[in-house]
Amino acid sequence: MKGGLGIAVVVVAVLLLAVGGCLVGAYNKLVSADQGVKSRFAEVDNQLQRRNDLIGNLVETVKGVATQEQVVFGEIANARAALGGARTPAQTIEAGRAMDSALSRLLVVVENYPTLRSNEQFQALMDEIAGTENRLAVARQRYNNEVQSFNTMVKRFPTNVYAGMFHYEPAPYYQVPEAAKAVPKVDFGGLRQPASPAPVPSPAGH
Repeated sequence: MKGGLGIAVVVVAVLLLAVGGCLVGAYNKLVSADQGVKSRFAEVDNQLQRRNDLIGNLVETVKGVATQEQVVFGEIANARAALGGARTPAQTIEAGRAMDSALSRLLVVVENYPTLRSNEQFQALMDEIAGTENRLAVARQRYNNEVQSFNTMVKRFPTNVYAGMFHYEPAPYYQVPEAAKAVPKVDFGGLRQPASPAPVPSPAGH
């Protein structure tokens, strides 16, 4: 009896250690994946905040010429306020998506005001925003890739059991809104003042 009981205790101990090892391994993978998502989101958030500041300056420049475009200015103001008040990744992404749409509409509006092309401050801001948009696009893609890997882990069995135990939820994707896709893409370079043509030299002897 004692020998059989001892063997049973050893078997149970081995099973507990195996289960514990699997649990610890799964937990560590979840932690690493979660930190990867947070790190990528920090890159997105940094570019969104930079864009938010630049667009505030851009709107002030455009207002001096396009005073009647109050609807677009209001949309941008609301999106900037939403980003400033965001407390979760989902709220930040929603505010960023709202700004994606509002900025697209603003750039279309700007095409109707050729005088802005000669404004040096406007040109400098457009260059900075163009660079920020490119960096945001890269950061957004990297974040979405990280989210895809994390969400797959959270939903796949048996990791989904551990994820539920430790309160890990799927992370939100940052998708470009349909409103922004529907607006014709404005070429930032096309909004710059074209260079004056070089003078044609006179023929020799004239």
